[in-house]
Amino acid sequence: MKPVVISGTGLFTPPYSISNDELVTAFNAYVELHNQENAEAIAAGEVTALEPSSSGFIEKASGIKSRYVMEKEGILDPKHMTSRIAERGDDELSLQAEMCVAAAKDALARAGRVAADIDMVLVAASNMQRAYPAMAVEVQEALGIEGYGFDMNVACSSATFGIQTAMAAVQTGQARAVLVLNPEITSGHLNFRDRDSHFIFGDACTAIVVEAAETAVSEHQFEILDSKLKTKFSNNIRNNFGFMNRFDESGVGQADKLFRQQGRKVFKEVCPMAAEMIKETVEAAGLQIPQVSRYWLHQANLNMNLLIARTLLGRDAEPNEAPVILDTYANTSSAGSIIAFHKYQDDLPKGANGVICSFGAGYSIGCVVVRKK
Repeated sequence: MKPVVISGTGLFTPPYSISNDELVTAFNAYVELHNQENAEAIAAGEVTALEPSSSGFIEKASGIKSRYVMEKEGILDPKHMTSRIAERGDDELSLQAEMCVAAAKDALARAGRVAADIDMVLVAASNMQRAYPAMAVEVQEALGIEGYGFDMNVACSSATFGIQTAMAAVQTGQARAVLVLNPEITSGHLNFRDRDSHFIFGDACTAIVVEAAETAVSEHQFEILDSKLKTKFSNNIRNNFGFMNRFDESGVGQADKLFRQQGRKVFKEVCPMAAEMIKETVEAAGLQIPQVSRYWLHQANLNMNLLIARTLLGRDAEPNEAPVILDTYANTSSAGSIIAFHKYQDDLPKGANGVICSFGAGYSIGCVVVRKK
């Protein structure tokens, strides 16, 4: 198989940031309204009183201090608590496509490529804003790319699964270069009324150019040494929203149509799976853990990343070994590990080895071992 490289990455960061304090103020105002409106039922034991949140609780539980979103006023309205974004007409560029185009231009510039160099567009994300036409085909049209495109969803592992799919397309000659995009509007499936999860997610979009090493011209190349994918069914992270919801009106608007998880079970089950997967992929690439300089891990929870790194290294990781963007971006689903990779790659010397690893609902885990060229 001919060598394949990641030759460029890009990032679109939304225009609005919400701090923990802002989010907590809105959430606690909602809690107070709810408890006041249901005071009699709460006193009678018919309704459970809601508990307030705090910035300290959020940071201790997750490591998150703030998050970016596409619109914040609606989220911070205690009587609304979701973004207010108007629908666009069919003849207008979709919101996710707009995010993709911005991130794609950044990645193409770093890769030294233009639209004519790309043969395949892959949009890989946790949630698409519509069923069809595919977001990838709309992005392809917006950028003026020939060839083909399609969407895929492997939840938080969508980016690493996308890299593997792109690599295979280049190796088999189906594409000279592939543009992988991860537009995550996670605020759309987050329940901002749920104390246990209202702080978890943020919005962002990442882009990755994957191409044959023999024709790459970028100054930012990372050769893909090996990759490994794994899935194992679990209900511990789930979202039941879908077009069949209209069949049963009693379920419309219910909490299970948004993100929900059993966090402790996820932590206990996913951390050892991810650590073992990283070790296996590193060894399959002909390396040992001490030869890996950097781990760009999925940015879901700081405590998860600390444990995974400690399991691999036998000690706590240094900040530059497993860089964190979670504190300012929160969990951006599939985009998280790629944001970390995008922001923390240029300082590595040639020949340095690294691992991009994502893990999430499914369960799904994707690992990609790379070497700086």
